[in-house]
Amino acid sequence: MTGIPQSMNFINCSDKGGPEVLKLDSMPTPEPGPGQVLIKVEAAGVNRPDLLQRQGLYPAPKGHSETLGLEAAGTVVALGPNTHHFKPGDKVMALLNGGGYAQYCLAEEATCLPIPDGLPMIQAAAVPETFFTVWHNVFERGGLKAGEWFMIHGGTSGIGVTAIQLAKAFGAKVIATAGSDSKCQVCRELGADAAVNYKMDDFVSVVKTVTDKRGVDVILDMVGGDYIAKNIASLGDDGRLVNIAYQKGSKAEVDFMRVMLKRLTITGSTLRIRPTDVKSRIARSLEQNVLPLLADGSIKVVMDSTFPLNEASKAHARLDQGEHIGKVVLTV
Repeated sequence: MTGIPQSMNFINCSDKGGPEVLKLDSMPTPEPGPGQVLIKVEAAGVNRPDLLQRQGLYPAPKGHSETLGLEAAGTVVALGPNTHHFKPGDKVMALLNGGGYAQYCLAEEATCLPIPDGLPMIQAAAVPETFFTVWHNVFERGGLKAGEWFMIHGGTSGIGVTAIQLAKAFGAKVIATAGSDSKCQVCRELGADAAVNYKMDDFVSVVKTVTDKRGVDVILDMVGGDYIAKNIASLGDDGRLVNIAYQKGSKAEVDFMRVMLKRLTITGSTLRIRPTDVKSRIARSLEQNVLPLLADGSIKVVMDSTFPLNEASKAHARLDQGEHIGKVVLTV
């Protein structure tokens, strides 16, 4: 790999625990295998799964990089065998199985997306993880359609700000929950028709009021716990509940009679362990349906803060605190 250094800086997470376990270290620069590209990283997104991996709760899939980082943006600098779509010098943003917190990372070519003209590299690094997740879970698994009611919990999280904008862009009506009045105002500014401060109000009651007792059609939830029963109560006939995380736990007592009587669908998914062909299909859907909206400014990447790579611990502390609005990104 001509012109590419043999070693690179990366964030080592050899211990498990708080943000302080993240240390700048060096390792050999990886070489791309079949179907892979090597990216010179300019920025890498920080996501809640990274925090879980740091704590020892979400290990990397077998055979993939144990370095943190599920999304990155940068320049393709080398190609492995059987790559056909990108060439060295192309600017890409990539969904990764790991490895983003580094100067160079490997990506499956199939899960890379071209960066739309005018989208800064730092913002591009904040796109893949949340946009892949929202598109697949809200529109493919949840089947959200124009005119339907959609509810997103954690409306100012990276997932939340993306879900609000995408749902509105495709004609849905949106209710968002958030933990303060100021965060609720941000949700409204992003397009939410209603926003609920869950620390002050019962979202089930608000849903009934806002929808004239009809209930919502699709809920995207990352909270779990006692929210599961509340979500079921908030859904209308033929509603769909999609879970992507369980911050309050994955166990709950549920009256399934409501599920039967309202003909509800309860589903969920995790993206990291899915095979490349599944992620590739999602990537192509995003390229066709969503990248034009990013290119023309219809949808914006909401940024909270950026930190240099060697301050990854501060980036994790920012997410741990839960006060962020939008995405946190490392610059390399």
